[in-house]
Amino acid sequence: MSTLVQPAPAAVRTEPRDSWASVAALARFEARRLLLAPPVLVAFAVYFAWIVWHTLDSYDGFPALQDADRDTQGTPLLVALAILVSVNLAVLRSRRRDTDRHFDVLVVPTWRRTVAHVLSVVPAALLTALGVGVQFGWEALKPGAVGHGSPGELLVGPLTVLLFGAVGVLLARVLKSAYVGPLLVVFLLFFLVLGVAPGGSDSGTRWLTPVVDEYSGETLPSDLLGRPAAWHAVYLLGLGLTVGVIAVLAGGGRRLKSVYGALGGALALTLVGAVAQSGGTPAALTAAREKATVDPEQTCVRRDGSTYCAYPEWEPRVKTWAQVVDEVSGLAGGSAHDQELLVRQRLEARYGLSADGALPPSGTAHEVTVGTRWGGARVPEFSSAVAAVLVAGSERAGSEVCDGRIVTVMWLALGWQAEPVDALRKVRLDDSVSGSAIVLQPTEPLSMSAAQTDVVRTLLTRPRGEVTALVKKHWAELAAPGVTTARAAELLGVRGITEKDGCEE
Repeated sequence: MSTLVQPAPAAVRTEPRDSWASVAALARFEARRLLLAPPVLVAFAVYFAWIVWHTLDSYDGFPALQDADRDTQGTPLLVALAILVSVNLAVLRSRRRDTDRHFDVLVVPTWRRTVAHVLSVVPAALLTALGVGVQFGWEALKPGAVGHGSPGELLVGPLTVLLFGAVGVLLARVLKSAYVGPLLVVFLLFFLVLGVAPGGSDSGTRWLTPVVDEYSGETLPSDLLGRPAAWHAVYLLGLGLTVGVIAVLAGGGRRLKSVYGALGGALALTLVGAVAQSGGTPAALTAAREKATVDPEQTCVRRDGSTYCAYPEWEPRVKTWAQVVDEVSGLAGGSAHDQELLVRQRLEARYGLSADGALPPSGTAHEVTVGTRWGGARVPEFSSAVAAVLVAGSERAGSEVCDGRIVTVMWLALGWQAEPVDALRKVRLDDSVSGSAIVLQPTEPLSMSAAQTDVVRTLLTRPRGEVTALVKKHWAELAAPGVTTARAAELLGVRGITEKDGCEE
């Protein structure tokens, strides 16, 4: 009897089904739950409501896009904080409900579940990016918009949401306490919302925070900002990836070589961005700022006899400036009615965005300074500068006017506007229409006494044609140095003014 011996079948090792599909499914599930979490819903509701409320009348309809892009960075912090708390609670859900032991029998290990939680933050970041795009696009489509935005600045909001979400996952894997997330939010509110930056406002270490606020009284040309926006975006992306990968390691991924490779790449990205963004102000930028302040390269055009010189990004504003000059000149009498002016845009750029520098008045005859911001109070401020030059002959002489010519200047500056009394309030430092006050201008301000304010306010409430006729009739005396406020009031039909001018005393 023979026995047929057959070779034993080769052992077949059954590999577990690739669970990346399960990771994607879990990420979609957690993303949906994250977006529907009450803190996140409230944060996004407030965020989009703020966009609508803020953008309707922001920049008075005349935004500079190199400022508008930075304006998109602050409010997403609210969303980021809500994401941090909510994703932290989502990762700890199984611990709170005592279901951790059930996950041990699943094909999706803890580290893959951690990856899914990190990925669940991406839709929230994309929704934030949509909000940023809507806010910036709204500004860019306004007819008065000028300048250029920076993609790096626009990425700060979404990348901050990604970073804070990754931090929430990491905290859940390391500390495993539901109290840690809210406590960290309180800490971040103090250091981020209150603007407490490490190293001070002039230190390169301030760029280690997600949002770096810099505001100036004037808007600088795009090429003079000196903000390392692109490198800062690289830094935030690298930092978010680093925190996310560390969370995966803390979630059981220590045995995977690919995770360490990802960690090395994320750390390298973070280091490159951090070093590049803290390089300080280049010498070429310092020289460019000096030139833009002292000897700028501008485009000059003529309109209706006057010349307008502007930085390249502000050329579309020339038409608006010319309309103001025409309105003010139309109210003047004598030779001032047809006086040709040189309207030159000036700014103090040598200190960047971190400090403001006052502009001295120009001593050139019939030259008027206009700033880089427009709309709102900037219109009557420029209008008063034009009026002062028409009356006194130059900005320097106009800034020294303290007699009755102030009445003439302020009538020219405000008499043509649709709401002249409201414009008077805007142009005064204390927002008043009575008493003495400082009148703001692009350069040095003027000063109005209480009596001069009373005369001007009275004139602004009378029919424009009536006052204009009196101004033109008595122009020679109204624009003469030394005319008193009482005499100017008498010529314009305002009685009861007896107070002496400051320069008389």
